[in-house]
Amino acid sequence: MKVTEKKSRGMEESRVRMIFMLEVDSIVPNPAQPRRFFTDDAILRLADSIRIHGIIQPLCVRKPDADTGVFELVAGERRLRAAKRIGMREVPCVMVEADSEESAHMAIVENIQREDLNMFEQAEAISTLMKVHCLTQEKIAQKLSCSQSYVANKLRLLRLDGEEREEILESGLSERHARALLRLKDADRRRQALKAVIRREMNVAAAEEYIDRLLEEEKREKAKEKQERQTRIVIKDVKLLYNTIDRAVETVRLSGIDVQTLRRENARDTEIVIRIPKYA
Repeated sequence: MKVTEKKSRGMEESRVRMIFMLEVDSIVPNPAQPRRFFTDDAILRLADSIRIHGIIQPLCVRKPDADTGVFELVAGERRLRAAKRIGMREVPCVMVEADSEESAHMAIVENIQREDLNMFEQAEAISTLMKVHCLTQEKIAQKLSCSQSYVANKLRLLRLDGEEREEILESGLSERHARALLRLKDADRRRQALKAVIRREMNVAAAEEYIDRLLEEEKREKAKEKQERQTRIVIKDVKLLYNTIDRAVETVRLSGIDVQTLRRENARDTEIVIRIPKYA
């Protein structure tokens, strides 16, 4: 493998890293790369820039595998793809000391800081980092230099299914739109609301107001259902009472006592009169 080294300028001597040329075929992608979609247009634009100006910022790689000698990419997959697109055989790289967790962390941070990831890719990346390395939201927030609420809000986006995410991205809705829609817990209602927001081209304020109205309607519907349910329970209990009285009267009659019952109903209540002979 051909490797050419030189010192990176503009760095303190204690932190100097050697830049070396590395064959593109000897670099494998970072398995923790948070970006899942690379648009051809963006790669082509970057490739044109590299063709004219070269790769200004070196790629970051980890130490080669002991058995295969392959380098793992830590950061710079877009640059690597663009370099391959224009037929470059070698790219400038710097070696970083990082384990798998640190490598995943660096890949996520680089993309988030450059805003290269869409909101759902960011959420997936954070979720993967948490699961693979058993990290809490608090630990993730520390690593990303952000608040725990920022992490929590990102993870909430994963409650949206694949179809919802695709529609949100294609229509250009913002993360605030997505979070507003998440206030609707029922999946069918949320999908209908999403279609309405897109169709009416609502901004964030309009979308939030629309969701508020839907939630108020939902609240009224639940209150009505609760009242109806309580009414059904009362009716059921009253019928049970009637049946209990009828059975008791019938038991007395079977003993030879001529018990008489009379039931009168009006708009407000029901009156049941039981007449038992005084000298039965």
